[in-house]
Amino acid sequence: MSRKSVALAAGFLMVATLLSRILGFVREMAVTQVFGRTATTDAFFAAFAIPDLMYNLLVGGALGAAFIPVFTEYLARDQEKEAWYVASSFLNVIVALLSLFAVFGAIFAPALAPLVAYEFKGEQYNLLVFLMRIMFPAVFFTALAGLEVGILNSYQKFRAAAIAPLLYNIAIIAAAYLLGRRMGITGLAIGVVVGAILNFSTQLPFVLRQNAGYRLFLFDFQHPGFRKMVALMLPTVIGLSVVQVNLLVNQNLASGLAAGSITALRLANRLMQLPLAIFAMAVATAIFPTVTRQVALGEMRAFRETMSLGLRSVFFVTLPAEAGLIALAAPIVRLLFERGEFTAVDTLATAYALIFYSLGLFGQSAIQVITRFYYALQDTRTPVTIALFSALLNIVLSVVFLNATSLQHGGLALAYSATSVANMLALFWPLRRRLNGIGGRRLLISFTKAAAASVVMAVAAWWAAEFLGQRLDLGSLAGRSVQVGAGILAGVMVYVLAVVVLRMEEVKTVRDLLLRWRRGVQRTAD
Repeated sequence: MSRKSVALAAGFLMVATLLSRILGFVREMAVTQVFGRTATTDAFFAAFAIPDLMYNLLVGGALGAAFIPVFTEYLARDQEKEAWYVASSFLNVIVALLSLFAVFGAIFAPALAPLVAYEFKGEQYNLLVFLMRIMFPAVFFTALAGLEVGILNSYQKFRAAAIAPLLYNIAIIAAAYLLGRRMGITGLAIGVVVGAILNFSTQLPFVLRQNAGYRLFLFDFQHPGFRKMVALMLPTVIGLSVVQVNLLVNQNLASGLAAGSITALRLANRLMQLPLAIFAMAVATAIFPTVTRQVALGEMRAFRETMSLGLRSVFFVTLPAEAGLIALAAPIVRLLFERGEFTAVDTLATAYALIFYSLGLFGQSAIQVITRFYYALQDTRTPVTIALFSALLNIVLSVVFLNATSLQHGGLALAYSATSVANMLALFWPLRRRLNGIGGRRLLISFTKAAAASVVMAVAAWWAAEFLGQRLDLGSLAGRSVQVGAGILAGVMVYVLAVVVLRMEEVKTVRDLLLRWRRGVQRTAD
């Protein structure tokens, strides 16, 4: 593939990814605009919790950690038929599990409902069960679509896999506006299923073109390739389950709070996750090949330096993002969601949760990087063990904050953030001892400078937003956009100035890491 083709492919992937994230927020905006932040939307989001959990475990773990590496390894050795032999067994097992899950999930929805919202009673409980039964089939098709992505990516075919998820979001958005007002929340649930089917069916023709020997009823559990996939999958599935369980615990406890609490937590968490996905994952992706090679070559001094550099870079970027979300929580939520049935009261409730979720953003971001160092050292047991203890801590803190304070759903978000920071520290200290130090003093100085600059930045962003908020029509989209834009601009300018005054070296480091990440994306597109 030529340089021009690589650039075009990489550009297409980046645009498609950005568009998918934008549509994801448009989807949430459509739901809240039509239905607001109510007991009904709480039931809708709770209904999809178990299917969403199973999708992340089966596909998120199986696809990224197991299927793609092994399948691609066979293809790289020109063993395409063997690759499809192994894939047949693996895919058949996953499909069988998903089929059973969809059928039994729909049948036993009344028994499963208390696992996601144990405080729901009466009509809200009945609505939850009804929506779960409608949406359980969606996880089957969405999971199959995820496996299709794995096959297409292994063949370096990216466009269909990038476009299909857009149709999923578009279907839900269309259902909210076209069916929601006629059929209520049932129309939205139908849109989820239709979107999942579109996601799957759009990629199917392209997958069939690559088929080089798929066998429908093959189950060879003894094949080395199949056993390797399972061995790679299990630790990742356990690790992913901890993150999902933490969110599930928050949702379950929130079911006993005021109506709309589950919805507020979901919207706030999605907003918090945006800088995590954009910045932390980019840094983690950029450094992973480097640290893997350093370990393979026994260059442990360079490994320690890369670890320090990676953590300093992620703190440099995510601390100001965290401060910005806290300072501009209400204006951002107002801009994105306050319209239709979503009121000013809903804005304040969601912004309240966003502030507490944002407190743990730097911890969540650092975890993305630190776990890569464990993986480079071929240690998956330690992160999983720590994650399990973190899940227990999250449950304890959630119950304590909910019962011993008046924080309400904000306490659940705070428990999630506190657990994230504890998880980060629990990962950091064993690795530090194992490597005989990583330049902790330098790391602490960098963190302190970034935190100080972020505090000043937050004050500037908040002041700019408040100053304009008193002079603009915040009932209009233009007024809200100017308020948020000015707050962000003021914050960025002050942070840059503070960074220059503090002489932080991470500016060049972050720029180099992001350029390396972009080149990695281009090589992948090729």
